[in-house]
Amino acid sequence: MSTTRTLDLFIEPERAGSYFTLPFEMPANTARLTLRCRYERRRERPAEGGFRAREEINIVDLGLVAPDGELVGASGSDKSEISVSATEATPGYRPAELVPGQWAILVGAYKVAPEGVRVTYELVFEEKRPRWLRGDLHTHTLASDGVLTAGELAAHALRHGLDFLAVTDHNQMVSAEELPRVEGLALIPGVEWTHYRGHANFLGVGRPYDGSFAAGSLDEARAIFETARSRGALITLNHPFEEICPWGWGFDALPFDCLEVWNGPMREANLRSLGLWQQLLAAGKHVPAVCGSDYHRDRLFQILGGPTLCALAGSASPADILAAARAGCSYMVFAPDGPALEQSPLPGACVRWNETRGLRLEIEGLAAGDQVRVVTAAGSETLGQAAAGGSFAGEYELSGPGFARVEVWREFLPGVPRLPALLANPVYFE
Repeated sequence: MSTTRTLDLFIEPERAGSYFTLPFEMPANTARLTLRCRYERRRERPAEGGFRAREEINIVDLGLVAPDGELVGASGSDKSEISVSATEATPGYRPAELVPGQWAILVGAYKVAPEGVRVTYELVFEEKRPRWLRGDLHTHTLASDGVLTAGELAAHALRHGLDFLAVTDHNQMVSAEELPRVEGLALIPGVEWTHYRGHANFLGVGRPYDGSFAAGSLDEARAIFETARSRGALITLNHPFEEICPWGWGFDALPFDCLEVWNGPMREANLRSLGLWQQLLAAGKHVPAVCGSDYHRDRLFQILGGPTLCALAGSASPADILAAARAGCSYMVFAPDGPALEQSPLPGACVRWNETRGLRLEIEGLAAGDQVRVVTAAGSETLGQAAAGGSFAGEYELSGPGFARVEVWREFLPGVPRLPALLANPVYFE
């Protein structure tokens, strides 16, 4: 869906040689802005010998200014149409979050005819359309202990079919401006705060804290985390039971938004994280779970997007993707081509049990032998086992308030116990 607004501007001849702005309101939930500019630039007049001359009588430059006064871009009189979204922009402009509020067209009245000139601006606001995007929230480049540059990592992500990627080098901050612009891929700035007592990702802001990462006490660590939260970072506690770097600060000592329950290949440490998450949910806490490959390089059983976070985002902007993760409107699969879940209510939703008593779900991309399970505070219940590859559709009703989340367990190798192929965030029934 899109809406169009037209702005008419008359520029008097005495304003020639000046710059000024024409304000407009950016609607909420805008995914892309297209701005077109029309005016009489050239006029024909008779010339000698039956010829006609085309004289340039008006030149109006074009630019775009964000609500904070920062220039999004300027293209002079070269372009009559430009487009901007959070991930892509016309050359000469930068991708920008299209936040609601007062934006402005930068008008450069370079040359104006003696009678003045009327300029028509057409603004097309494309609305956000929620869709499932697949990506990886935990990766490393050669800025820390990875082997690829950010550009190489981005190209690798596209080959794997990912829609977004967070760059989270150990104690190395990176801003959105420093990351490459890659068509079809949202790159999210981040840093993995790496301490002897545990690791955490700060996602979405270029500078989540000031000074050093080093914290010699709980108070110093808390100051770092609180600063990151105040600046809008999404904070995830990473691989809490990883043998060489377990989380040692406790789970109530520092503020966080999400728990990374699936880090790289499924293994004992991840199963323990899954158990911790279940305990927190059963205790009545609303804790969204996320995953990440912790990618450094290709090696046996580890790939980029292994596992993959599937987030229902209003657009492909980093802000919308992280908002979905923060809300728990997401599920996790073992690889970019893992099963696809459609569920009502959506993961992360909070509903009234006396109005909505259960889940309706459809799962595509199942393999023969896959088990579809629903997990509540009371435990796990198997809804069915796939006799062949394909899909599943079914319902589950809760006997009372609580939570319910969907899992798919798969036998990846003959004789090897089933492991998760899909883990969804819960629906909370109040």
